[in-house]
Amino acid sequence: MALETVWNEFLEGLKNHPSIITVTKKSFANLPFLYIQSQDNLHDLEQTIKMTAMNVMKGKRLTLEMVYVRTSQDTFVYRFRFLVPNKKMFCCGNGCMDCIRYQA
Repeated sequence: MALETVWNEFLEGLKNHPSIITVTKKSFANLPFLYIQSQDNLHDLEQTIKMTAMNVMKGKRLTLEMVYVRTSQDTFVYRFRFLVPNKKMFCCGNGCMDCIRYQA
C-alpha cells in the first residue's frame, strides 16, 4: 500500500465533488495541510471530506486525523493525515496480548 496513491485518490475524489471549488495540499514542518474552497458551510464540508476519506480508506488499515485550523477569506484550512497502524516488531518479554510471538 503506497500512501501516495491513497493521497492521490483522496484529492481526486475531493476535486470531483460538486460543492468543492478547489483543493490544494501543502506540507509545513512535514505535516500535510488541506486548503479547500467550497460552497458548503463548515459542517457540510467536514462531512464531505470524511466520506471521501472513508471511501479511499475502505479495505485498508488506515485511520484518519483531521483538525480544523482556520478559515481564511473563503478557504478552509485543515491539518489532515492518513495514519498507518503501528505494529510490534519484537518481543519485549512483558507477556503482552499483542505479542509478535502469538502471530501466525
